[in-house]
Amino acid sequence: PLPLPIFHFAFLAYILLQSFAVMSCDASTKDGMCASSGSITLHKSIVQIAIRFLSHDDVAAAAALSGTNPELVRLISTLVISASILFVIAFHFINKEWHLWRDIKLTTEGLLDQVPDISPMVNLPDLIDTDASNDDDNKGQNSKTTPPKSLVDPANPSLLQCYSPSTLTQLTPVPNLSKSQVDALALRAKNAQLCWKQSTFPQRRRVLRTLQKYVVSHVDQICRLCATDSGKTQVDALLGEILTTCEKIRTLLHHGETWLEPSFREVNPMMMHKTAWVEYVPLGVLGIIAPWNYPFHNMLNHVLSGLFSGNAVVTKCSEHTSWSSVYFHSICRAALEANGFDPDLVQLCTGVAETGKAMVECPHIDKIFFTGSPSVGRHVMAGAAPHLKPVVLELGGKDAMVFCEDVRLEEVFPWAMRGCFQNCGQNCCGVERLFVYESISKDFIKAMAEKVKNLRQGCPLGKDDVDCGAMVMDQQCDLIQALIDDAVAKGAVLHCGGKRNSSDNIAKGGQFYQPTLISGVTSKMRIWKEEVFGPIMCVIIVPDDNDDTCVQLVNDCPFGLGSSVYSASKTRALAIGSQFQTGMFTANDFGVNYLIQSLPFGGVKESGFGRFAGPEGLRACCLERSIVIDRIPGVKTSIPRAIDYPMDTNRGMGFGKGLVELFYGDSLFVKIKGIVSLIRYG
Repeated sequence: PLPLPIFHFAFLAYILLQSFAVMSCDASTKDGMCASSGSITLHKSIVQIAIRFLSHDDVAAAAALSGTNPELVRLISTLVISASILFVIAFHFINKEWHLWRDIKLTTEGLLDQVPDISPMVNLPDLIDTDASNDDDNKGQNSKTTPPKSLVDPANPSLLQCYSPSTLTQLTPVPNLSKSQVDALALRAKNAQLCWKQSTFPQRRRVLRTLQKYVVSHVDQICRLCATDSGKTQVDALLGEILTTCEKIRTLLHHGETWLEPSFREVNPMMMHKTAWVEYVPLGVLGIIAPWNYPFHNMLNHVLSGLFSGNAVVTKCSEHTSWSSVYFHSICRAALEANGFDPDLVQLCTGVAETGKAMVECPHIDKIFFTGSPSVGRHVMAGAAPHLKPVVLELGGKDAMVFCEDVRLEEVFPWAMRGCFQNCGQNCCGVERLFVYESISKDFIKAMAEKVKNLRQGCPLGKDDVDCGAMVMDQQCDLIQALIDDAVAKGAVLHCGGKRNSSDNIAKGGQFYQPTLISGVTSKMRIWKEEVFGPIMCVIIVPDDNDDTCVQLVNDCPFGLGSSVYSASKTRALAIGSQFQTGMFTANDFGVNYLIQSLPFGGVKESGFGRFAGPEGLRACCLERSIVIDRIPGVKTSIPRAIDYPMDTNRGMGFGKGLVELFYGDSLFVKIKGIVSLIRYG
């Protein structure tokens, strides 16, 4: 959990640690091992360490010092120490992103301030026994063969039905909150925030470190919960849920306070006697409407940035992954309570669209962060507009991955597979358009068809390994089928997949769509512009290996979230990608933008607006307030009589023109003229 990058002090730490070991060893060696005598001086040990560091040979280090003049040893030791200190100082000034004293402070804080273990405070729900649930002899009342027609319980509309998409097994229901209940929870969060906004950054870091400690020690349980509730594989959960969340916490621990420090601004010559800065003030209560594709990360993502920036957070989780969200929410409350803060600072609202609508319209919520489809995003904007409530919209994407003709196919195959089938394609920045240059397209498609056919699909919690899990929403399978059927009818080539998976290993239940490879896609097909959000590899051939044509094809899309280009030339990849109309771009890599949490995440066009992550995202949780004070004691602004009331127009205009000429004139003559006017009319 320590925020200090260890390599910053690696060399100095090496010298410090080795000094104690070497000082207890004699210069003479036997079979490469040193004998304890304690006769080596500190200077001699430092020189010996330096030789070891360069040669990695203990015998050579000892031999080099045998018979050496003590004064020479002292001189070399002094030079080694001086060089080490200069190296650290130089690195500190050269690397502008490294704040030395901040790192020392955070490291000391992490070492001396041990956080509590909240494991006893969090109740882990019972997980599904997939082997028993799939055994015909053990089928009970909790087994289903079809998903419910409505998530709202017909017998009790105040409850939501929950089920596992990979087995259709019923899970514990959750409340379907009304508008009055949402307002009551938001008010409790608002009251708790009055105290929390006064908390210090070390206190906020302690809460985040408590969360991180729990997450790191419960990786398997969290991954299994995500797999149960969203149907993803456990490896996909590890990569998309755990890794990203831990990196979010690490980034906030390391950079958060710096990003929220007052930002001092330059003043103009007219205001040279003033000091100006921007401070970042908590907004109050943030309302989060989270999607279903990454239930753990989407639960914690905005909670982390909201808490660190001094806000309360009310989250409306997706009705499709509410079961696990209740547990993940309890982790956040436990971390607050264990550190002496009111757990009401974070609230969870479970329910359907009406619950989300109530959040948008709630008078106690100050800003909305929405992640979802463009159609629902427009409803969120419309609901927030009458209240002039600001919103951040992350509305998905249709990301492009480009393979130029100079790539080595065997090196890019794994990227294509991961980009298209990570989380069964249910990924905001997943690859939905794979642009392959014409000269390599046949070899690429031939190899890919075999790889896609061999993907194993099934329940992610069974005994067998699987590559692709289930679809969270059953209706998404119907949408994907419609897009595939439309493309094939208009001339696309279906190489494999293209339908629901009804194979024997998953025939007993589950929402599965086969991993699919389709090529020959054109702009006349729905799949060219509509978001798929499923396990589909859609190959588009770039004619004549033309870079300009590639750029035109990529930009012919209503979405603009992320993109990537693979080429043997990094310069060429960057030149192509810099012309894409997307919020993010990566050369020769995929998905790393979000793993670098110091970068803002978001897109353009139908992919929405606003950013989260990075300093931009953290500051989006705050009111940016401009502050101006007098710089010099005793020197303050007064209103000149020439422009004071009652107004003398001739005098006021003469004085004002003098100011303009003095400060903005483009020649010395004009500026002198302005000074004369100020003296004359002032």
